[in-house]
Amino acid sequence: MSQRTERRGIHVDQSDLLCKKGCGYYGNAAWQGLCSKCWREEYQRVRQKQIQDDWALAEKLQREEEAAYASSHGAQTQSHPQSTAPQSHPGHASLGPFSKFEEKKTNEKTRKVTTVKKFFSPSSRTAPKKETQEGKTSSPSISRHASFDTDQVSKDFVDFLKNLQKPGREIHKQCRAFIVAMSSKKDLSADELSECVQDFYQNMADRLLSHYKGWFRRTVVVISSSDSVEQVMDQVEKYIMTRLYKSVFCPETTDDEKKDLATQTRIRALHWVTIQMLCVSMDEEIPEVSENVVKAITDVIEMDSKRVPRDKLGCITRCSKHIFSAIRITKNEPASADDFLPALIYIVLKANPPRLQSNIQYITRFCNPSRLMTGEDGYYFTNLCCAAAFIEKLDAQSLNLSPEEFERYMSGQASPRLNSSEADWPQTGTAPGVTATNTVLAQLNHNLELLSGLSSRQETLMEAAQSLQADLLSWPAGVQQEVNNILEKYPLEILPRTVSAIDANNVDTDNLPPPLTPQVFAG
Repeated sequence: MSQRTERRGIHVDQSDLLCKKGCGYYGNAAWQGLCSKCWREEYQRVRQKQIQDDWALAEKLQREEEAAYASSHGAQTQSHPQSTAPQSHPGHASLGPFSKFEEKKTNEKTRKVTTVKKFFSPSSRTAPKKETQEGKTSSPSISRHASFDTDQVSKDFVDFLKNLQKPGREIHKQCRAFIVAMSSKKDLSADELSECVQDFYQNMADRLLSHYKGWFRRTVVVISSSDSVEQVMDQVEKYIMTRLYKSVFCPETTDDEKKDLATQTRIRALHWVTIQMLCVSMDEEIPEVSENVVKAITDVIEMDSKRVPRDKLGCITRCSKHIFSAIRITKNEPASADDFLPALIYIVLKANPPRLQSNIQYITRFCNPSRLMTGEDGYYFTNLCCAAAFIEKLDAQSLNLSPEEFERYMSGQASPRLNSSEADWPQTGTAPGVTATNTVLAQLNHNLELLSGLSSRQETLMEAAQSLQADLLSWPAGVQQEVNNILEKYPLEILPRTVSAIDANNVDTDNLPPPLTPQVFAG
């Protein structure tokens, strides 16, 4: 299997999934192959350098403008020496023009520096989109549903914090203050919003570990301080991201929506890719395998309906586990990592999840970084990023096709055919009179066979149901006839009862002892 996977160009070494700086955590294509920790350090370093360069350039432009203004003002003073001649009140009248001159100069400098800052600011390029964003109105039903979810999450968060007593009140206060602060930062770019959220996560986790460490050890609600911090951070992430979801998911300051459309168009164009081309170790003819494939597709599609990054990761994890189950049932042995990635690519191609790139970016920017760097959630998410990147770069060599065949398939001029001479692509499910057909016709023939079998089974069932109905109608008459025959054969005879008096002579009482007689004793 590994040899075929390498031949198809789908094989990914597990070391390629780790951070490029060698820290041991999982990397991410959105972070240039780095983990979240290394990416934040690199991003902060580059951002600090950019800020310093921008300030240096702004100061340089300001000095040049001041020098140019001073030289032009000096030339005007020399050419018009009488224009500033003394007035009737030299001490006071000259202050008016001079103060206006200083005010004008200050305004020009401020406007110039502000313009330079906006020019180098990442959010300046997207400022005009704010009006369009405010002009959008969502559906009333969607707004009511989102409001209900937000209220329910807030209630659950408060109920959870009640178990923490004093630390819970402090956590709730900080979360509310952070949400209020974020509501006033709508002009920030997506990376800046992500950094604000990640900084809040880090500060909150550090505060929990330092200030409430002793309290976590004494409480009976949790097991250990690390576990309790993880539980609290999960609830904090759920509360904050549910409240901020509408403003930070697929913001207009990014090109996430454009990437979503490009990815969906790309997957639609690749509809002809078969499971055999990707060398996927899954046999969908097996009912259990087909059921797991349907569940995996459902889970990856359901990811878009979740609002919390942790819940989106949960959908990816469930999807991946269904894929492993399908491979294990097909091969009758545990699935390997080389089997998993091609199967995940196939599931993504078959599902075409809505807003795939936006969901990946949303998880990358706002999920708790500890979940993305380690654990099964981080592993499965990294593989999903690799699958999305592979689909974007899918070419003829990846599928072991010639460039001409690949272009014909992409343009719809031809469809891949199942060739019985190829051992890798066995022909199954075709009609007897068809020698060669494409996968769509093969599936149609297979479905027609299933429908014909289902029709015959339905006819047999209807005949059995009609026979049962006739039997039920004739059964009461048959039972009544049998009862009448028995009564005629064995008629019921009722004998008269003889009632005997209590004082009547009875021979059976002769053997009884005489009755007791009262005796009197002298006292």
